Amino acid sequence: MSLIKVAIADDHKIFRKGVILSLRSYTNIAFVQEAENGEELIAGVGESQPDVILMDLRMPLKDGIETTKVISKKYPDIKVLILTMYEDERFVSHLMENGANGYLLKSADPSEIRKAIMEVMTRGYYLNNFVNRVLLKKSHARNKAIPSLSTEVHLNDKEREVIRLLCMEYTAAEIAQKMEISPRTVEAIKDRLMERFGTKNTAGLVFFAVKNNLID
Repeated sequence: MSLIKVAIADDHKIFRKGVILSLRSYTNIAFVQEAENGEELIAGVGESQPDVILMDLRMPLKDGIETTKVISKKYPDIKVLILTMYEDERFVSHLMENGANGYLLKSADPSEIRKAIMEVMTRGYYLNNFVNRVLLKKSHARNKAIPSLSTEVHLNDKEREVIRLLCMEYTAAEIAQKMEISPRTVEAIKDRLMERFGTKNTAGLVFFAVKNNLID
């Protein structure tokens, strides 16, 4: 894989420098921007053009939640990895449905941060054990709810298979090969489903699919 350009937004300089230093040994990762808050990040993204942003949640001027929404709307190709101390399920759900590609705690090892960066670049999302627990909990809660025909989601065979393979962490190219269709067709199905379900990216689509039991 070619060089991955990374930006980090966190109002604690020592933590920013620590993350950058901890990932220095990975020669395919280069930090191109540091920011103390969301406004500073947004102002510099056009020039730094990162592939991935490591985003804290609690920051002055513009917090990570609002900044993630702005980035996902204005720069949809940039991947956003939340890197925070907040182990709160509400943040996970809200952010994964509004543009974040993954959610990491600040206690994560550098190897996990590196893994998350690599996976959002290849698959479009990163789901760790913490996020998976949130998904499982939401799935169980939904199963206990009273069924409503008006909220049922109907998928054709191709749509269901694309979502199933996405949830199994296959890339679009791998899905195309397995389904014997073109990668462009896979991307078209993904785009159609994201628009239909109101999700911002592949991560949001996977999150929606698992939360709503769209796969067996």
